[in-house]
Amino acid sequence: MVLDNAYMYARQLRVPAFKAEHVLYQLSVVDSDAKKMLEEFGLTKDNLGLIRTGRGGPLTDSKEVQELVARATFFSQSFGQKDVTCTHALLAILSMQDSYAYDKIRFLLRQRGKTPQEMYQRVLKTCPNWEKIGNFTRSPVVTPVARAESDDGLHREFDSVEGERAKSLDKPQTSAIEFGFDLTEKALAGGFDPVIGRETETARVVQTLTRRTKNNPVLVGEAGVGKTAVVEGLAMAMSQGHVPAELQGKRLVELDLAGMVAGTRYRGDFEERLKRVVSQVIAAGDVILFIDEIHNLVGAGGSAERSMDAAEILKPALARGQLQIVGATTTAEYSRYIESDPALERRFQPITVNEPSPEMAIKIVSGVKSKYEKHHGVQITEEAIRAAVLLSVRYINDRYLPDKAFDVIDEACSKLKIKTFAVPQRLVQLSSQLSELKRKRDVALSLHNTEEVEAINKKFNEVYFSYEFEQSAYEEKLAQHKCQLTAEDVKAVISQMTGVPVTQISREERDKLVHLEEELQKRVIGQQQAVRVVAMAVRRQRAGLKDPNKPIGSFIFVGPTGVGKTELTKALAESLFGDSNGVIRVDMSEYMDKQSTAKLIGAPPGYVGYEERGYLTEQVRKKPYSVVLFDEIEKAHPDVFNLLLQILDEGRLTDSHGKTVDFKNTVIIMTSNIGVGDQQIKIGFGQSNDYAAMRDSVERALKNFFRPEFLNRVDEVVVFNYLGEAEALKITELLCSNLHKRLQGTVNLKFTDKAVRAIAKAGFDKEYGARPLKRTIQRKVEDALAEKILLGEVHQGDTVVVDAIGEAITFRR
Repeated sequence: MVLDNAYMYARQLRVPAFKAEHVLYQLSVVDSDAKKMLEEFGLTKDNLGLIRTGRGGPLTDSKEVQELVARATFFSQSFGQKDVTCTHALLAILSMQDSYAYDKIRFLLRQRGKTPQEMYQRVLKTCPNWEKIGNFTRSPVVTPVARAESDDGLHREFDSVEGERAKSLDKPQTSAIEFGFDLTEKALAGGFDPVIGRETETARVVQTLTRRTKNNPVLVGEAGVGKTAVVEGLAMAMSQGHVPAELQGKRLVELDLAGMVAGTRYRGDFEERLKRVVSQVIAAGDVILFIDEIHNLVGAGGSAERSMDAAEILKPALARGQLQIVGATTTAEYSRYIESDPALERRFQPITVNEPSPEMAIKIVSGVKSKYEKHHGVQITEEAIRAAVLLSVRYINDRYLPDKAFDVIDEACSKLKIKTFAVPQRLVQLSSQLSELKRKRDVALSLHNTEEVEAINKKFNEVYFSYEFEQSAYEEKLAQHKCQLTAEDVKAVISQMTGVPVTQISREERDKLVHLEEELQKRVIGQQQAVRVVAMAVRRQRAGLKDPNKPIGSFIFVGPTGVGKTELTKALAESLFGDSNGVIRVDMSEYMDKQSTAKLIGAPPGYVGYEERGYLTEQVRKKPYSVVLFDEIEKAHPDVFNLLLQILDEGRLTDSHGKTVDFKNTVIIMTSNIGVGDQQIKIGFGQSNDYAAMRDSVERALKNFFRPEFLNRVDEVVVFNYLGEAEALKITELLCSNLHKRLQGTVNLKFTDKAVRAIAKAGFDKEYGARPLKRTIQRKVEDALAEKILLGEVHQGDTVVVDAIGEAITFRR
């Protein structure tokens, strides 16, 4: 029954051949001693399941399954049992070293700090008369054999094999490196992507490995630049024999350091494992160890009571030249962990792996694009690759090529595939029916209900036939429809990842940008000049005309209090992002002393709070496309202006941790009322504004207060006008309208013209601008209305008209 289920499982996967891995999966599904044994070692149907890799066709029995059956029969007869059980099948798989099923078991067990040999011994000892197997107990894993012609022949075959293995027990085994994964073997099987553009680094690694001393190279570079790719290139060169004579026949084995640490309960467990691995490598004589994140060696296994760690254990073998290691780590980690230990550092030769240029990154991505095309079923155009590289360089600044370009291509392909190749609902329903029938069949099997099993199998075959038909039609449709990944698809993903709009301007957005001044003037009254310069900066950015190395725009808004400087900032954010919360506000009155300026970029090393990120840098890192408001800039300490020089000139800022934050997609706005005090006495409510005189006064004050290099980096100084009666009236209408919207669903509030004029007259102040208007509405309208609601004079849903008699505000229903 297990073989039948495994065969059906292989058919569902649409693979060309029925193999041992399909039987292994069924052993993890069917209730049996074998399933319990697999679960004891952490192997379940979840991690033993396979993915569909084929496109269907006739399913053939492989010699591998025939050999599995022969081996299982041998075990059954050796134990004196008539029936072949699941346990015998599991033992057979554990004895087939050349099968994918065995490799999968070995890989999963290695992650848990165990070996197939341990599992074999454990399973074997659950069988009756297991001692009859003889030499199997000395060498748990059996060398693969051909299927024997008969049972007697099978016995003779096993006996002869065991005789040979018994003679060679003391010989080093090429695959006997615990917690090791053979990279040269994987390279020989074609398991790596092509390595492009890293010939120089690979040659330097080979050159270092063939040195007489200090022949342990460490690849040092930032995350994502291709350090592991260099190692993969080395593995491919070694597997193909394209290396000097000193490296011919050697193997590159990756050491799973995390797997070695996992499961160590007592002091000395880790050290014992590591020394065992070192002994195995030295005994093999043909192994070069690769340790990714090699800085983890420092401190691994050590504790507060003792200084012995993994690095200390490896030092003697490295010093004697018995052990060769290829490592990989980042620049910061190498400096922090490796260079800080001179005895360890002098045994390694650092090789710097730099970020490739955009042109080289385009070649790298182009060389691997076939892998992504095959995986996603889409065609990747050259323009899409170029866009992915160039746009990621421009908009994703906290990561490195080629990794970030691969991520953009991968996500863009995934998005296009999901959008284009939606699975038909009928196919989804049939798949669900098959899963339900399989569940019912498993239940019937456990109850030994033969009739129900036959009925379910009949129904299963009918549904599966329909599923095959629908699947073939769907795949034929996919084969005929080859969609292309274009630059626009890449731009959409970049926008999604960063929040910065880089796609082509739609008609709706074009109209919005053309009429941006009108939108801003609905909220900011009487400041046409300020609105115009801000709108022009935004249009330059979206049209692609702005300097790519500077912010979208940088402005100093100067004017008396209450004239709309902060309000324009909020209106711009709402117009760009649809939400006024798009403003990153920094109140400069909080940065008046020298020490507090560190809060912007983070405290320097050695100071309290160094672990915390700076407020400004962290906010912009989260929202790279935003409006940054430095409110009341003149109150800040002079050191703040030194930080702003980097932002205004280069569009970037480096925080205390050495991370560069990109400000190229921000609008920088600084507000101030410096230089306007002398004009307030002469220009009041109802008088004409001497705008030119005020501007001259402001410019003189700015030149006296700020350094020339700071003012020279600002795009424009915008001087705000004083507000007059007409502007005060419009602002009052706007505030009353906002109150009406806010109260919708509670009270329907309506204002008469007389009420608006009365509020404007009472609330506007020649010194404080429009800000007192909000307080007047709160005092005369909101407070009075709240009292009426609490007294029961106004109920929910009522319409209340706000009127005025003279200067007094009245209410009527």
